[in-house]
Amino acid sequence: MAKSLEIPRKDVLRRMADDNPWWVAGGGIDPEWRAWKRRAYFAPFMRQVGDLDVSRAVVLIGPRRVGKTVMVKHAIHSLLEQGTSGIDILYLSLETPLYSGRSLESLLRDFMDVHGHSRERQLWVFFDEVQYLRDWEAHLKSLVDSYRNVRFAVSGSAAAALKMKSRESGAGRFTDFMLPPLTFAEYLAFAGVEESLIDENDVESGKPGIYRARDIVELNREFVNYLNYGGFPEAVMNPAVRSNPVRYLRQDIVDKVLLKDLPSLFGIQDTQELNRFFNVLAYNTGEEVSPETLSKHSGIRKEKLAEYLEYLEAAFLIRRVHRLDANARRLQRARTFKVYLTNPSIRAALFGHVRADDEAIGQLAETALWSQWLHSTAMVDSLHYARWKQGSTDLEVDLVSLDPRTQAPRFAVEIKWSDSAYDNWLELRGMREFASRHRLQRNPLVTTLTRTGSGEDGAFHVDFTPTSLHCYTVARNLLRSGA
Repeated sequence: MAKSLEIPRKDVLRRMADDNPWWVAGGGIDPEWRAWKRRAYFAPFMRQVGDLDVSRAVVLIGPRRVGKTVMVKHAIHSLLEQGTSGIDILYLSLETPLYSGRSLESLLRDFMDVHGHSRERQLWVFFDEVQYLRDWEAHLKSLVDSYRNVRFAVSGSAAAALKMKSRESGAGRFTDFMLPPLTFAEYLAFAGVEESLIDENDVESGKPGIYRARDIVELNREFVNYLNYGGFPEAVMNPAVRSNPVRYLRQDIVDKVLLKDLPSLFGIQDTQELNRFFNVLAYNTGEEVSPETLSKHSGIRKEKLAEYLEYLEAAFLIRRVHRLDANARRLQRARTFKVYLTNPSIRAALFGHVRADDEAIGQLAETALWSQWLHSTAMVDSLHYARWKQGSTDLEVDLVSLDPRTQAPRFAVEIKWSDSAYDNWLELRGMREFASRHRLQRNPLVTTLTRTGSGEDGAFHVDFTPTSLHCYTVARNLLRSGA
């Protein structure tokens, strides 16, 4: 009689017990996880997980190494603190080989059988790295329909795959929750320097806060650190990772996405070509590009480039930003656009640290400011840049927000990593011209290296603030508003 090659159920159950130490009285999550600071997004995530009024699964999506597993463990710790019995909580990482080939329902049934749970009991089930299960979305949808008293939350690093499949198969059954990289405000909190560097003025509840840098030189130093590694919680918390992001972060952040996640989702054959193309974009983050220039520098035909751009954006590695003209109209046949990394720290993970005086620092500062806005789904689609010709001169405004209802410009920002424009307003020709054509809801803003203030020249009123402080302000106010 042939021996069965299937993994014995007793081995699976033993591993389940190891993965869920809270099944034993007094047990809890690993002290290392418990010591990590909670992401600013934890509270809204926990509200979704704890909402028992609707029968939906929460799908936690995000790029690699932004703290999804830690957030799940923090959710379990929070449930235990609230009095939930440990035997009512199941956590499984589906990348564990012992769980390979088993359906979500069979794993759930094993859990319920071990503890004698009935279908009427309120249970909490967390499936981590769910992308390792084929057709996970169909399995999860069935579970949501069949087990009405089980609250399901799943997470995974293949952001593009999870988001696409969640929307296609989980309509009405899944709620997507995107966990982005650390904002600059979160970075300062994780690094333990927020209170020493930022002073907040008293503001009315619900209104945007106004912040002042206690020491702009030190805040800029931390901002450069943020550009280098600050988007990744692990790098902020672990000195070894922080000192060598290329060694510790590149493989998970880039290689697994480009060589594994995207090829499996989109059937990409030439992964080296995709990797080469992404390197071009990452090195030149924030630059205006065209299909022609990208094809020339990468050696890839334009049709294939369009597909690669779509794939990389779906994987939350890049964000394309579209161009407006001087009248704030979207160009119908625009042949140029900008491409930003969604996390400026990816560039350092690929090419090494940058210093405050490096040539690339200006583009990275611009990328960082754009990345703060990417955390707001309500705002990101309204953001563009403006570029047009006036005579023989090219004029530009780095960031323009359009009102989603009227499509009129709401505010405009020129991003600079120097103080020269504070004294030399000739550098602000683009902003001056744009402001003269449109009634903005607030004064045009120009970011600087260290200078703060405001000024006017006739009808042109402009505010100045350091780039690092503005990045903090945007991130902090978005987190305050729950955007």
